[in-house]
Amino acid sequence: MGTIKTWDKWADAHSYYGLDVLRVALGVFLFVKGVSFMSNLDLFMSMMRPYQDLPGSWIILHYVAAAHFVGGFFIIIGLLTRWAVGFQIPILFGAIMTNFLGEMIPANLITAIIVLLVCVFFFVYGSGRFSLDAYLKKYQ
Repeated sequence: MGTIKTWDKWADAHSYYGLDVLRVALGVFLFVKGVSFMSNLDLFMSMMRPYQDLPGSWIILHYVAAAHFVGGFFIIIGLLTRWAVGFQIPILFGAIMTNFLGEMIPANLITAIIVLLVCVFFFVYGSGRFSLDAYLKKYQ
């Protein structure tokens, strides 16, 4: 618990508008991906083809769509950012593995790696000064 408080103090001291814009952009990207997965089931099923023989593959499908949709919204507003990003990290590892197990699409691989790196950054950095977490902490 002390480590997270130390990270929060460091993040508050080094908070910039650009990092908050990056957090919001990440949230919008994940939210749009979640909406895309929910609205275009055929495309999503083709991406899940390497995992279709695994038990619980339908659970994975529902987890990915819901985690992107809800997690993206939470990241946009800066509420429970570390939790929301933490739920994205296994999905992004799966997205990277999908490129090696299924059809290799370099654009998807690069996108997944970049989003994974940004998620890991926000997992360490937190939501920043201009977020709902900071607002609630300030007026709690």
